[in-house]
Amino acid sequence: MEQEQLFDLITTLVPDAKPSDKPSDTPAIEVAAEKLLLLMQPLKEDERLAFDMLMFHTAIDWVQEEIFELVYHLFSTRHLQKLRVLVTVPRNNPVVPTVSAIWQIAEWHEREVYDLFGVLYDNHPDLRRLLLEDDWQGFPLRKDYQDDFMIAPPKSPATGTAK
Repeated sequence: MEQEQLFDLITTLVPDAKPSDKPSDTPAIEVAAEKLLLLMQPLKEDERLAFDMLMFHTAIDWVQEEIFELVYHLFSTRHLQKLRVLVTVPRNNPVVPTVSAIWQIAEWHEREVYDLFGVLYDNHPDLRRLLLEDDWQGFPLRKDYQDDFMIAPPKSPATGTAK
């Protein structure tokens, strides 16, 4: 399916979704956090789309804008089609519904994003740290994260500032 046809079908099913204007070689659609499940369910279940695989889920910390951008990489094994779904949440209240009831593998992806960024997933069946110790303080992939064990970046010989 061509990208325009894909976007037309998705926005017909979920009018609140919109094609992303960010440059990429993979089609991308944006949706508000509260509409995420309304988008994801038909992406998987509608035969014309059949995005049956959540390949990857992560977050990007846009600290200057005070948001996290959540990125879901989907794949349709039936149509050999890729799609990225983008959701923005505020850094001070990063809450989004879990998609683990749609793709079970999301349980692990969401736990990793929670562990490293602090994003909370409503109705997640087992939201706890995955990689770090249970008593770890903070979320190390946030750009403003600091602790006593961090190594300072090397300074540039030309400018004397961090590279």
